Amino acid sequence: MSADPQIPLRADARRNRDQIIAAARLIFAEYGPEVPMEEIARSAGVGVGTLYRRFPDREALIREVAVDNFSRVLQDARAAITEEPTWWQALVRLLYQSVELHLSIQLAMLSKKALEIVKDDPAITQLRDDLLVEVDTMVRGAQEEGDLRPDVGAGDVAMLFALLLRQMESRRPEIAEMSTARCITIMIDGLRANPGTPLPGRPLNRHDIN
Repeated sequence: MSADPQIPLRADARRNRDQIIAAARLIFAEYGPEVPMEEIARSAGVGVGTLYRRFPDREALIREVAVDNFSRVLQDARAAITEEPTWWQALVRLLYQSVELHLSIQLAMLSKKALEIVKDDPAITQLRDDLLVEVDTMVRGAQEEGDLRPDVGAGDVAMLFALLLRQMESRRPEIAEMSTARCITIMIDGLRANPGTPLPGRPLNRHDIN
């Protein structure tokens, strides 16, 4: 297990921990969670021994990265709700802004081991559920305002974004970034009210994707 998060860390220990998590987030997003731990330590600017003192195995590091990641996305969602003038604008901001959500989806989709950790960890499950509640609030609010098509639910939005990000592969980072932005824009246009094509079935809610 990693060190007890309830025990305050010294400033240098906290800095090392934050550097490791930040490095792992970037490396996992680009190469997946199976990258050698030595590479993560080197990228974080710490020794391998320091890494293993904070995170004794890969599972512990993946778990902490996922917790950190979902926490960031949840903060993004709540900030968007607080700061944007409409529910629709809050939803659009979250979809454009949350690159962190990309990593969460990659961790869940591209690694069986990571999927098991993300799926079964109580803290991650709670953060994920809290995020879906916020998305559900945005969706209902945007529908009441008349900006979001009435025949979608929070589960539809989550699944659309997951499917979109899974396809974002390119050898050139600038092309991947541009294509992500373009596809999100196309998706947002499809979510606007007064759609031309009715959707089959029923709206997917946040419980449908558990």
